[in-house]
Amino acid sequence: MGKGRIEAFSDGVIAIIITIMVLELKVPAGGQLEDMAHLVPVFVSYVLSFVFIGIYWSNHHHLFHAVREVTGGILWANLHLLFWLSLIPFVTNWMGENFLSPWPVAIYGIVLLLSGIAYYILSQFLIRHHGKDSTLGIAVGKDVKGIISLVVYLIAVPIAFNYPLGAYILYILVAVLWIVPDRRIESTIKIK
Repeated sequence: MGKGRIEAFSDGVIAIIITIMVLELKVPAGGQLEDMAHLVPVFVSYVLSFVFIGIYWSNHHHLFHAVREVTGGILWANLHLLFWLSLIPFVTNWMGENFLSPWPVAIYGIVLLLSGIAYYILSQFLIRHHGKDSTLGIAVGKDVKGIISLVVYLIAVPIAFNYPLGAYILYILVAVLWIVPDRRIESTIKIK
């Protein structure tokens, strides 16, 4: 099966996710700069989530650039990832409206964790189909960055209940880890 439709569908879903997030940003009631002060936590949460969605979009693009075809299992693994990503606007809004409240920060982390697991599953399905010696298999390797991210989320979620700011900082650190584009696939494609 060709990969074009899965790429187009995923791009569309991710675009809708970003659109939903920005539509959740409400205009302040007044016309003064200080009227926006209460929106700062909402905006900070939006920026963090936008960065995460951008990271997933970029890495998803690289994944599919490195493969030739997809299977039914890969389609479902991709839908699994898109499901968890589609919850990001909801948890972003909840966390932004209740900034540094334990439950919203913890649930945000759980959605990030499950998105990360879903991405890992998708990449493993792709590697299994194309082989460990494929461009993708060689590029991803042991996926140390991905595993570190999952471990950080696992640490951050329980921390959110006693120190929500600490969990939030850990989420930011994962974003910083990934904000620099992952060049493994690009460099492997150039080598071949």
